[in-house]
Amino acid sequence: MEQSNTARPIRCKAAVSKAAGQPLEMEEVEVAPPRAHEVRIKILCTSLCHTDLTFWRMKGFPAMYPSILGHEAIGVVESVGDHVEEVAVGDTVVPVFLAQCGQCADCLSARSNICSALPSGVTGMPRDGTTRFSLAATGEPVHNFISVSSFVEYTVVDVAHVVKVGAALPPEKACLLSCGVSTGVGAAWKVAAVETGSTVAVFGLGTVGLAVAQGSKMRGAKRIIGVDLNPDKFDIGKRLGITDFVNPNDTGEKTASEVIIEMTGGGADYCFECVGSASLMAEAFRSSRTGWGKTIVLGTEGNATPMSIPSTGIMRGRSVIGSLLGGIKPKDDIPMLAQKYLDKELELDEFITHQMDFDEINRAFDLLTQGKCLRCILWMPGAKEMNVA
Repeated sequence: MEQSNTARPIRCKAAVSKAAGQPLEMEEVEVAPPRAHEVRIKILCTSLCHTDLTFWRMKGFPAMYPSILGHEAIGVVESVGDHVEEVAVGDTVVPVFLAQCGQCADCLSARSNICSALPSGVTGMPRDGTTRFSLAATGEPVHNFISVSSFVEYTVVDVAHVVKVGAALPPEKACLLSCGVSTGVGAAWKVAAVETGSTVAVFGLGTVGLAVAQGSKMRGAKRIIGVDLNPDKFDIGKRLGITDFVNPNDTGEKTASEVIIEMTGGGADYCFECVGSASLMAEAFRSSRTGWGKTIVLGTEGNATPMSIPSTGIMRGRSVIGSLLGGIKPKDDIPMLAQKYLDKELELDEFITHQMDFDEINRAFDLLTQGKCLRCILWMPGAKEMNVA
């Protein structure tokens, strides 16, 4: 592994998205050396998140093709650019789509986790808007994705988007902390601040929703209601804290919100929307208790559809708040979550339902699209066999 003053372009394999909703294509790409404040990372393994699916399906999104998706991963620092001091070559790190510069007003405030110095964007490196990827055969630029791009053997990430985690945490577990599990647990802890003895309703029992359930249980919630169309989610949900299950297909003429209001005697104290549907966000709001019910929106609405809620509900004490990455500050909170796993206080193993080689990535997309997996770990060539896991 090379220091920044000798780093050269690297050619490696990437799963490139060339058209909305079409299978990714394995291509040889060239990855440029890191510039100032940047880190080049050798990816060990990556996983597939619903946000990747959402952007993969988008049509007509500007400057997105060809692109390298992916944002949940773990890797080892291969080289660093100038002015990088907090990580060094050989460090084990997770890249995160949300920056933490540590110096702006937002990073210094406990009220926000959205860095104002390096605001999150869809494409381009955060400091100059350019990309570090190109197709090896033609030199055509390949766009990066939400400051990470992990569906590639090597990636370049701004140091503000890198969290050092150490080698004690198994790579496939650390991978989950770069987005999904951290988002759900963080939302229960930091955004909602779920109280002991409270009631919680979780809409959508994917990785984020199940992590919300786990985080709510850890906070002492007495009743956690899971809402999902897939009855297979209830077994794993129970293991992670779900106490009751509502399938909207089985509620007859009643809506899910009507059922939840009846179950809780007035509505849940905290409702979490974890799918990314504007109509479901409104249904979660209707499920919250008048007077103090709080609805937390975590799902990514791919069409940016407005959410419609009655103003009278707001006037009567209900509230709605959105969140990126569950309100956590990546560099502060991800190492804490990693330690909780090592101390057996946080469950991660349950979320990994599949593991496969990187070149099977389109199969992983199929499984997630069909609702047949939570997290599928994709191992880069040689990483698992070399016992880095």
